[in-house]
Amino acid sequence: MQNETGQNVDLYIPRKCSWTNRLVRAKDHGSVQLNVANVDPVTGLYTGESAAFCLSGYIRDKAEGDMALTALVETSDKKAAESQ
Repeated sequence: MQNETGQNVDLYIPRKCSWTNRLVRAKDHGSVQLNVANVDPVTGLYTGESAAFCLSGYIRDKAEGDMALTALVETSDKKAAESQ
């Protein structure tokens, strides 16, 4: 919900799983949010930016978290390479 000035005034804004687009509920204690660093392809140094990925407990329970994170990072890298 937003007030008259356009600021968010909700007390709780739920996250969405980056892989399945499911809402991550407050009681989902198996969910994780990972920040993956952006690295300069020439120098191999950290650029100071990162990409956040959220994985729900459902994906981690099915032992697909590693595969999902790898695929998400690969698509993020491809989008970044196309934009340069």
